[in-house]
Amino acid sequence: MTHTSFQLPPLDSLRAFEAAARAGSFSGAAEAANMTHGSISRQVAKLEQWLGLKLFERQARGVELTTDGQRLLERTREAFALIADTSDRWIEPRGTEVVRLTSLQSVCGLWLMPRLTQLETGNPALRIVLRVDGRMSDMEEDGMELAVRCGRGSVPGRVSVKLSEEWCYPVANPEMAAKIGDGDPERLLAYPLIHDSDASGWRAWFAAQGLDYQPRPKDRRFDDYNIVLDAAAHGLGIALSRPMLAEAALASGRVVQIDDRTALNPNSYWLDRPIRPLRPGAAALAERIGAAAGLNPAHMAVFLRNVR
Repeated sequence: MTHTSFQLPPLDSLRAFEAAARAGSFSGAAEAANMTHGSISRQVAKLEQWLGLKLFERQARGVELTTDGQRLLERTREAFALIADTSDRWIEPRGTEVVRLTSLQSVCGLWLMPRLTQLETGNPALRIVLRVDGRMSDMEEDGMELAVRCGRGSVPGRVSVKLSEEWCYPVANPEMAAKIGDGDPERLLAYPLIHDSDASGWRAWFAAQGLDYQPRPKDRRFDDYNIVLDAAAHGLGIALSRPMLAEAALASGRVVQIDDRTALNPNSYWLDRPIRPLRPGAAALAERIGAAAGLNPAHMAVFLRNVR
């Protein structure tokens, strides 16, 4: 394993180790740290491999520190105390009502954030820890309980349910819309087209109109849909409205619909969970997300099967 120049063990592994030592069990540490038993176990194993030392004796009802583990615990607590005294820290909330949810930046900002109060309010009352992540991270490893993503199907190692499909249509700012006017779909090709991550949306829209489209040098691409909408609102070109995300921009008039023709986006919105059972709070949040997206309750019941 490659070490840093300071020979520092992994910080996440140290945190898992300290939690397990404090709780006297991996299950207790998982509950206190709002992680899974498997995550704690893997982090401790990683630390033992890094150090080349055995830190715990595994017992029937928990774990007990070895002599090496006791020495490391003392030094770890001293180091954590020093860091706490010399830095301003953000302490993530913990507890049975806290649920860890991850999604893309655009989904977080444009769909989840306006609904966050609604999603947290109810019986039980929840506290959502929202993590922005543009990668297909390992939910189990990262301690994530739910994920809202955009894609074309299920992801291996997860349980998935399709939240929503969307029918896209072209939008632009009001000034550009007035110039474009009504007419055949070919008229849009006189203007720059704005993509988010790839050209699949525009290809699908033009294909639905019987046209073959290939990206051109004058077109623009942005990885985040927030920026796509901003670019369209500032007159940089024509974007495709993704109704689930463009609701506020359309309602405010920043962008307006310029063509009534629609096409099904090849990508859909999905709600994922790890294969392991969900805690009751996470299951409740899944149900609220499904209701907010208009998901058929029967499909949510299948998603939540065997989690309670």
